[in-house]
Amino acid sequence: MDDFYQHIFQKQLEVQDMPSNSRIADWAKHVLHLLFPEKQSANFGTVRDVRQAFEEAEDELFALLQKTKACSHCDHRLIAHEFFEALPSIYAVMLTDAEAIMDGDPAAKSLREVIRTYPGFHAICIYRLAHQLWKAGVPLIPRILTEHAHSKTGIDIHPGAQIGKYLYIDHGTGLVIGETSIIGDHVKLYQGVTLGALSVEKNMANTQRHPIIEDFVIIYAGATILGGQTVVGHHSVIGGNVWLTSSVDPYTTVYHQPNSKFIDSKPLA
Repeated sequence: MDDFYQHIFQKQLEVQDMPSNSRIADWAKHVLHLLFPEKQSANFGTVRDVRQAFEEAEDELFALLQKTKACSHCDHRLIAHEFFEALPSIYAVMLTDAEAIMDGDPAAKSLREVIRTYPGFHAICIYRLAHQLWKAGVPLIPRILTEHAHSKTGIDIHPGAQIGKYLYIDHGTGLVIGETSIIGDHVKLYQGVTLGALSVEKNMANTQRHPIIEDFVIIYAGATILGGQTVVGHHSVIGGNVWLTSSVDPYTTVYHQPNSKFIDSKPLA
């Protein structure tokens, strides 16, 4: 038992200064509140106050990177600065996502409602923050962010996925987008959709394992699309509950034909 206790003690020494998952999630939440005051109003008296708030968020990101310890050779100050330099362009893409939901969902009454209440929009925003860090080679933190969003929304987007503008997620619960998925512009995804891998062997980690979804594709609820060689051509429609492991040409509709039976259950006279 002494060896076991020593092992646990050593692990405690290694991780005791690491930031908690909640602190990392709170940082991302704060950034989204700065970008979208619709989520939570802030008392800024001047533009200088806004600048200071973003500078403080940059300092917090630097502190998180420093404490994560997973990348001893990285220039954490440069990574934090470049992240916030890229934030205006990330914000512009987030706005396209909100517009896609607003334009595509008859139940959406305003952009304010979409930004404040839609879980799909929240999950996309967290993904876009995490993806920027992923591209910078930041370990651990991107996954912590997207898994936090997953726990809150039921939408599982890997930070390594490549997603274009105007992504529309409707409802979203049970949606899975794998690490090497590539999604074009103006794509609509409904709840329960899986963009997954045909194989989960470890030696395929650095290969294209997940499908490519081209522009203006609609994928309805419960559809499962698998494999790195699977390409869904632009302007295609994939119906609900479809199981797809081969490519689809542009302007194609694929649907599942149910074998349903209808029985007259009226009581006998």
